[in-house]
Amino acid sequence: MKYTLLLLALAGSLYAADPVILFDGTSLDAFTDAKGAAPAPGWVIEDGALHRKEKAGDIITKKEFSNFELEWEWKVAPGANSGLKYWVNQFPKGGWLGIEFQMIDDGKHPDAVRGNTHSTACFYDIKPAAADKTVKPAGEWNSSKIIAKGGKVQHFLNGKLACEADTKSEEWKAAIANSKFKAVEGFAPGKGHILLQDHGDEAWFRNMRIIELP
Repeated sequence: MKYTLLLLALAGSLYAADPVILFDGTSLDAFTDAKGAAPAPGWVIEDGALHRKEKAGDIITKKEFSNFELEWEWKVAPGANSGLKYWVNQFPKGGWLGIEFQMIDDGKHPDAVRGNTHSTACFYDIKPAAADKTVKPAGEWNSSKIIAKGGKVQHFLNGKLACEADTKSEEWKAAIANSKFKAVEGFAPGKGHILLQDHGDEAWFRNMRIIELP
């Protein structure tokens, strides 16, 4: 029995990956701007958080990821809109695009009010989040997690599954065909960068780490 347990432990260690700290509260070394340069001064590090304080443009990770588990905390200002995108690639039309975990003031921002596929934790413009999701109001910290594995993706909000999809399914293909990404050939190919969005509003991010999955 002890030998079996040892084998299981060793097997597990072969697939375990150390977390990569994307933002530790002190450095933006993991990110560049959309052109590969250092993030603009509008991205400010303060009190251990990354604050999109002024116009600065989107920032993307230097590294690409495929299968992963990503965790972070975030908040937006009242009436604000932001997002975290993954499997982000650059396209001839549209620029840097990927699946977006929407982060928005659900109660005040007009984009969130107009439809479920534009509210917090949804697959932006593709699939709505659960109606019973638990989101904290603007100005308060939320915790989020994304799990991407074998083409299946899940969005968690404050410890609860809020939305999931199989990107290899016919249902997903139909949803893309009805979205703003319908003309983007090769959208969300299963690998790409992670992007923090500058949507013109104040937003904060902290404790961002990612574990690559086999």
